[in-house]
Amino acid sequence: MTCMNPQIDAHGRLHHLLDLATLSVAALDALLQRAQAFADGAQAPAALAGQAVCTLFFEPSTRTRLSFQLAAQRLGAQILNFDASTASTTKGESDLDTFRNLQAMGVRGFVIRHKADGAVAALAQAAAPGVAVVNAGDGRSHHPSQGLLDMLTLRQAKGADFSNLKVVIVGDVKHSRVARSDLHALRKLGCGEIRVCGPQVLLPDAQTLHGCVVSHDFDAALDGVDAVMMLRLQRERMVEGLVESLEAYHRDYGLTETRLRRAAADAIVMHPGPLNRGIEITDAVADGPQSWILRQVANGVAVRMAVLEAVLGG
Repeated sequence: MTCMNPQIDAHGRLHHLLDLATLSVAALDALLQRAQAFADGAQAPAALAGQAVCTLFFEPSTRTRLSFQLAAQRLGAQILNFDASTASTTKGESDLDTFRNLQAMGVRGFVIRHKADGAVAALAQAAAPGVAVVNAGDGRSHHPSQGLLDMLTLRQAKGADFSNLKVVIVGDVKHSRVARSDLHALRKLGCGEIRVCGPQVLLPDAQTLHGCVVSHDFDAALDGVDAVMMLRLQRERMVEGLVESLEAYHRDYGLTETRLRRAAADAIVMHPGPLNRGIEITDAVADGPQSWILRQVANGVAVRMAVLEAVLGG
């Protein structure tokens, strides 16, 4: 019987992690539980012993790459770092040929980031038997490990039952793969109310936002929420003329201490990084007592250990 979900093998096990949209609730929950065990100090130093994991990044990254490398190292894997800016792709070699050459060297685990939507899934389709692919971010589509670490952070702060939670995602949702992964995960985990807030030009189509309460009024969107998930404003939106000015954006959608008081008293603040301090978030909030931003970073290692163990540890 052929499995219709490319992330799952014929035995029902997680084979690739490409997105959260088609991941079952049970699989998502299992990854979160295992990640929490790693966050609590569980060790698995030989889980990937003898295996080579390549961070194959066709797009720049710092936190995600280092987090995956540290996760693989803690599981006992050998780590190969592919830098597209100095590698054979600059000489005209296709992404697929690069991928196939690395497989021919015996690499069986690939953590791939790409600027094009669907590029990681396409490479996964070309994977040899026994080769696992993890999507570390593709285009505007998916960033599943970031979605998982955000959900783990929410669980740690608010418990595993999301049914009464009110969460607001703020900013450039239209161009954000993080926001899309978070939306998929929040829906699957039964979040009580998902609010999305930003300028109209930075919000995606209605299908992407189905089931969400959409607002352009940040102050109103903050009322009583349990978690505020801020998104980075990419500077190219200024060049494209989508944002009047950085000052105007901060005025309308910047998270300040005063604005944060509209949220629940125990609301947490999250941000996938890198931070644009003084634009989408002030220093006082980013470094304040309600900020869980550094916890997100720490959780990234635990989540990525759980993911690598799941797709390669069997």
